[in-house]
Amino acid sequence: MLFVTDLSYEARGRRYGDEDLYLSSRLRETFDVALCHPVDARALMDRFDVVLVRNSGPVIYYPQQYQAFREHALATGARVFNDLTGKADMAGKQYLVDLSQAGYPVIPTVDGIEGLDRLPDCESYVVKPKFGADSVGLRILDPTQVRGIDDDDVLIQPHVEIDYEVSFYFIDRTFEYALYAPDSAQRWRLRAYEPTETDLSFARRFVDWNGIAHGIQRVDACRTSEGTLLLVELEDLNPYLSLDSISDERRRTFVRHLTGALSELASTDPGAVGDDAVDLPTR
Repeated sequence: MLFVTDLSYEARGRRYGDEDLYLSSRLRETFDVALCHPVDARALMDRFDVVLVRNSGPVIYYPQQYQAFREHALATGARVFNDLTGKADMAGKQYLVDLSQAGYPVIPTVDGIEGLDRLPDCESYVVKPKFGADSVGLRILDPTQVRGIDDDDVLIQPHVEIDYEVSFYFIDRTFEYALYAPDSAQRWRLRAYEPTETDLSFARRFVDWNGIAHGIQRVDACRTSEGTLLLVELEDLNPYLSLDSISDERRRTFVRHLTGALSELASTDPGAVGDDAVDLPTR
């Protein structure tokens, strides 16, 4: 297994390196594992049976290398986990606009000031790049400021009042666990969350829409002050797992299920993977 990670990447509130050192050590009980930086993945991937993309950092920092990796994986039928069919964050954030227009329970989202009239009136707006990550480039603007934006490559959302954020974690299409941030000002100070069937139906709706066969997905949502769940984002490329925030038992179960999913992918025929991959727009 080629385990793609950037152990040195510094993320606010998260310890990428610690999580991947733990996870790779557990996977080594079943696989022969080699770790590599994402910019080296294209050159090394042909030597391995399966490629696991983990905490490799936002691809906005190495777009050419990621595109080369992706194109080579599709051309050779490489077994990549997550597979490359994702329609969510893997392909940028246009999906939030599309899902909003289609009536899904998403924070209302438009792309550009020409769509502002489709948003509810509010005192402030969240503006972020379509190809951003880790809150890079995120701005909160008042109504006057937002109408002065001259960048067409952004998303605009109303600044929604929320009670908390909650994340649902899936391997392939099977729910594993959920975590929430009781304090909305501290996104990564997480506690265990026991979802209701209604909560799980909400999260599964987006996993089913995305259609990934092999991979880890994190459905990030917010609970509004009215009690409604709305999608914040669907991370389908390299979601941080917050494994240090779950119990030892759930962590062992997650690793066991991940090992099984990777073993299943490794046994598939080369070339049968990624046939329905989404074409990425040029960044």
